[in-house]
Order: sequence, then structure tokens, then C-alpha cells
Amino acid sequence: MTPASGLDRVLRQAVDAGAVAGVVAAAATDAGVVYAGAQGARSLGQDQAMTTDTVFLIASMTKTVTTVAALQQVERRRLHLDEPLVDVVPELAAVPVLEGFGGDGTPRLRPPARPITLRRLLTHTAGFAYDRWNATIRRYATERGIPDVSEGRLETLWRTPLVSDPGERWEYSSLDWVGIAVERVCGERLSACIRREITEPLGMTSTGFELTAEMRSRIAGRHRRLAGGDLETLPERPAGAREFDRGGGGLYSTAGDYLTFLRMLMNGGTIDGVRILRAETVAEMERNQIGDLAVTRMVSARPDLTRDVEMFPGIPKKWGLGHMITMEAVPSRRSAGSLTWAGLNNTYYWLDRARRLAAVVCTQVLPFADPQVLKLVAAFETALYGSLAG
Repeated sequence: MTPASGLDRVLRQAVDAGAVAGVVAAAATDAGVVYAGAQGARSLGQDQAMTTDTVFLIASMTKTVTTVAALQQVERRRLHLDEPLVDVVPELAAVPVLEGFGGDGTPRLRPPARPITLRRLLTHTAGFAYDRWNATIRRYATERGIPDVSEGRLETLWRTPLVSDPGERWEYSSLDWVGIAVERVCGERLSACIRREITEPLGMTSTGFELTAEMRSRIAGRHRRLAGGDLETLPERPAGAREFDRGGGGLYSTAGDYLTFLRMLMNGGTIDGVRILRAETVAEMERNQIGDLAVTRMVSARPDLTRDVEMFPGIPKKWGLGHMITMEAVPSRRSAGSLTWAGLNNTYYWLDRARRLAAVVCTQVLPFADPQVLKLVAAFETALYGSLAG
């Protein structure tokens, strides 16, 4: 059996078991792409086969792309990692800290003790939180009718408070404010900046905030895991006009496009003669940026969207710029110091710096951190490392 056929079999078994309707996975080393495979259907109950060029909503895998866009502006000295970002985005001056609720339900709000900076936003230590994993901000948003972050409404940004002082703790949050900062210094929509500075130079022709008609013809359907374990098909997301490009989660892409992006990072910011970032900037992305703070378990406040999330329990985890860092090796899988993150619809990537390996696994299943998809990712990763060792 060839290494590719063994990896195909892992994907096929997940489809046959009903874990996913379809899946695409791809991997590359310094030598180039070593695997690209697809199994199953783009959508449950339909005839369109999943293909390696299928388009996925990659949700929070957008954050790494937005991070690169922001760091490009840091290199050009238009943005600064440790200066108050209010100088670029004055609306941040009005963001208070929500300390909780009084006995009558009134929110207790106060000014933050420290400024919000770009580094704190990029490392999820600015004090913001998602309502998916924070019950306090969930209550605040629900009682005040704040639109969900996925709607792309500026009102959501302007009205959502912090839940802790900047620099106090790690709590996973949106990078939408980072996208706004990039827009302000570039003088154009984030989509235009990312297209000109990242996706077009890298040849990522199937990546963007808007679905072209051709991309839509290749889109994967979204699914939800029911209580009994079966999948149901979800309706297509409405194509309503968004007020801004969501730097925290708005991109569509393919496994191949995203793998090109990861290969650029693995190669120190350049690929095929195109330089996107300086090597020293990429090295900074790979370093622990949160000191003694730790990436902690994310407890679900929206079970319709996500389960509790703790990748690699028992292994200490830190955050760089754009990635989570697994500080110890995962047996039979990635090395210590590997970089990783994921998207809400159960898309995953990792970049193993020691083994010089990058990989992407894409599905479209809710809730996030679905145990069956996590089992698939682990099986694919284990088989991939086994094939490279052979």
C-alpha cells in the first residue's frame, strides 16, 4: 500500500462511519505537496463528490491570514505591536470592562486599567471574549440585542465590552478589531488589502471574503451533528451585505490555497520567489507571546455552535502571533513547538516547525470540536507521520 492510499483510507473510513459527509486533507514538506486527497460528498444526500478544490468557510483560520496582514503593516511601521491601538482606531477608547451584573441585573462597567494594543489583540489577551465560550458576555449580548459576530455588523464591535483588563489573562476572542486597524492604515477594505498583499501574490485564487459564482459552484455544504450522532444538512448561509470584512472569521478558502499560505510561513515568509513577510517577523509569530499566561479550556456557552474546547489535554499550550503553540510533542503526531488553529466548522491546520511539515484538514460540521471529526484529524495526522517515517 502506498502512503497516499493509506491516507485515502483514513478519510474514507470517516465518511463510511458517518463522521463527515466529506473531507479534504492536504500536507506539504519543504519538498512540496506530499498529499492531497478528498473523500465523500460535498453535501449530505447530494451527488457532487468532494474534490480537492472544494471551497470551505474556514472561519477562525481567517485569523492567521489577518495576523499576517497586520504584521505586514507593522513591518511598514504603519502599525505597532505595543502602542495603544486607540491612536489608529479611536472607537476602542469607548470600550469598557464588564465586571458582572448587579442584583437588579444592571451590568457593572468601568474603564480598562491598561490600553488595548495590537499584540494583545493578536494573542487573545486584550480582554475581549466570544459569547460562544463566555457566559457573561453571552448574557450581556442577549439582553441587549447585540447582533451575533457572524453577521458582520459594526454595531457588534462598538457595543461589546471587555471581560477583563488588557494583559490580565488569555481568553479566546475575535480579531475583527485587528481587521479594522488594517483597514484604517491601508485606506481600503480588509478584503482588498489581503487580496493585493497575500492571496494574489501567493496564487490563492479560491480564497476571499466573497464567494464568486465559480467558487460557489465548488462550495461544501454545512452540517450539524444531531444528538444521536447522525448529520443533518444546514441551509446555505445568506449572502446579505456585511458592513465590514471580518478579520476574525470571514474567509472562504480551499485546503490547497491554505496549504500554500502555510508553506509560505514554513519557509520563513517566502515561497516561489514571492516574499510576504520578513523571516524575523515569521520567527516572532512562532514564539510564546503570552509569557506565564496559558491557553485555557474554552467552556461552551453556545452548545449549538461549539462543544467545550481543549486541544491536547495535559499538554501545556501558549500563543504566538496567529497560532496556538503546543509546547510538548504529541506522541506519534506533531513535534513540540508546533503551531496550530482551527475554524468553527471543524477545519484544522498545523505547522510542525521541527519536522518541516504543514497540513490542513477541512470538513463543514457543527458544533465545533466535534469528537468524531477530532478523531478523524488525529487518525490522519498519525497516518501522515507514519507515512513520512516509512
